[in-house]
Amino acid sequence: MKNTWKLKLRMILTSVVMFTIVYFLIMLVGLYLGVSSWKLYFGASLVIVFLQYWFGPSLVKRSMNVRPLSEAEAPHIHQMVQELADAAGIPKPEIGLSEINIPNAFAYGRSSRSGHIAITRPILGLLDRDELKAVIGHEMGHIKHNDMIVTAAVSVIPMICYYIALSFMFSGDNDNGGGIIIGILGYVFYLIGQLLVLFISRTREYYADEASVDFGNRPAALVSALYKLSYGAASCDKQTISEVNTNRAFFINDVNNARHDVSDFQQIDFDGDGKISNDELRRLANSDVKVSRKNGLMELLSTHPDSLKRVKRLAELE
Repeated sequence: MKNTWKLKLRMILTSVVMFTIVYFLIMLVGLYLGVSSWKLYFGASLVIVFLQYWFGPSLVKRSMNVRPLSEAEAPHIHQMVQELADAAGIPKPEIGLSEINIPNAFAYGRSSRSGHIAITRPILGLLDRDELKAVIGHEMGHIKHNDMIVTAAVSVIPMICYYIALSFMFSGDNDNGGGIIIGILGYVFYLIGQLLVLFISRTREYYADEASVDFGNRPAALVSALYKLSYGAASCDKQTISEVNTNRAFFINDVNNARHDVSDFQQIDFDGDGKISNDELRRLANSDVKVSRKNGLMELLSTHPDSLKRVKRLAELE
């Protein structure tokens, strides 16, 4: 896999920063409560990260309502996954079916040796074979890169900061103002942590897209799949979207931005057939893509890259 050292370096640096944040915040809480042992702070921080690492996949499976998908139920999908696993040089991941009414797919697990790929039921009637294989190839890329567990491990840290902020900002025991300061710092760290989680989430999507192409899938097939999945998510009601909001970083596209993404894809769907052909993708590869300030801000707050920037990079792989 080309240039994945950059992804690994970014994941390591992000993990170090996030661990430092939670360690520092726990240390402040300990000092405020009269506990001064650095070993306790260090141990508590390690325990938090380890628990997320160990139980993260089970939590994802439960929250996304995933059940095993047997080979008898879907032999063609098992064949796709085996072919892609062989191309990636990793063991065949477990395959699951997620009973969520949004067409999508996601990967989870602790490592490339214990990976899981899940598809949601609505995706089966929406994508053709090449598109579905390109999507599964993208998820295989996440497993190959071992990036899904990093996302799961660091994503819990902003929430810890948030709960610490709430506990101290609104507690009645703030005689010396220390609790208020901890609460404010907790909220600041929560915001910083959220931006870091979003950054690493967007970064890993580019590498998973490239991996899908490296595994033998056409860029146009993946772009067409993203187009259809965005349209499918845009057709869902707000309640359905809100139910998966906390886990949307695991999806192949940001379901919260689906309507906006559909508009972007329509700009390059020159014949209006609801798919992106090789010729349409080549036209994009030879043109400039400019992201407005508004779209740049939306991307900063999104779990996934701007759709046109993402498609432009795929077009250059065509």
